[in-house]
Amino acid sequence: MRDAREEIAMDLDVLSTPGHLISLAARGFARLSETRLKPLGFGLGHVPVLVALRDGQASTQRDLARFAKVEQPPMAQMLARMERDGLIRRTPDPADGRSSRVTLTEAAETRLPDAVATLIAGNQEVLDGFSETETQQLVSLLQRLLTNLDRVASEG
Repeated sequence: MRDAREEIAMDLDVLSTPGHLISLAARGFARLSETRLKPLGFGLGHVPVLVALRDGQASTQRDLARFAKVEQPPMAQMLARMERDGLIRRTPDPADGRSSRVTLTEAAETRLPDAVATLIAGNQEVLDGFSETETQQLVSLLQRLLTNLDRVASEG
């Protein structure tokens, strides 16, 4: 049987777990990034899609959903908004009549470097006081964490 002090200590410990702290950091990064990307006409969710299209890593809705690690319905909604906002265009896929190819518009290509620079600058600001080694270590640890999350999710 636990007494009240043990329960309070348990509640405080959960707020210091990596999962909770990473969640707080992710929300903070997202708010900062959204605020800074908005004047450029982008949302944070647009950036992985635009980079994937620019770099040739994806060209269909299915590929983009897989790349961004989101389900197809939300990707379809985001692509519709991006098309409406003049960031992408869709053309019929000559190899598959049921599918379409997604490409960047000139407007998106022109503004994308500023968006990437904005995100990088924000990262540098919030990592102020971290050494290059610490930053590389943090990135490496987060990549391992994401790999583990993917594994656990696929097992569950």
